[in-house]
Amino acid sequence: MKVILLKDVQNIGKRFDIKEVADGHARNFLIPEGLARQATKDAVKWVEAQKELLTKRAEQDLQKSQEVASQLDDLEVVLAVKVGEEGQLFESITAQKISDRLREMSIDIKRHQIRLDAPIKEIGEFPVKVSLDHNLEATIRVIISEAE
Repeated sequence: MKVILLKDVQNIGKRFDIKEVADGHARNFLIPEGLARQATKDAVKWVEAQKELLTKRAEQDLQKSQEVASQLDDLEVVLAVKVGEEGQLFESITAQKISDRLREMSIDIKRHQIRLDAPIKEIGEFPVKVSLDHNLEATIRVIISEAE
């Protein structure tokens, strides 16, 4: 029986693949579990439309990620923190604090997208990588200064 896979199925195929499977396997497992549906002419047309929609969405997502990457490249993020008499910071600058500051600047970057090897614990300027969807990366400059 020819079926259209609605989800990735191990050892059979990926989502929206049209596969030939044993009748019993299709009727007793794949179709009742919602993993597949029979490949009729209408169903095949539906699959083609779904693939086209997914392609358009992927292109839109890539374009948005590229726009965010260009917006972030060489962006300066200034964080003013309290500093002790000998120049030590009273707090560490973590990915969460950088993410919060970017959100204040109307740029929505999640904490896990910011690549910090270790929290920043001194005043200065630091290059920080930001990972985006579609394997895109941008580098921002985090500037730690003394609060007045």
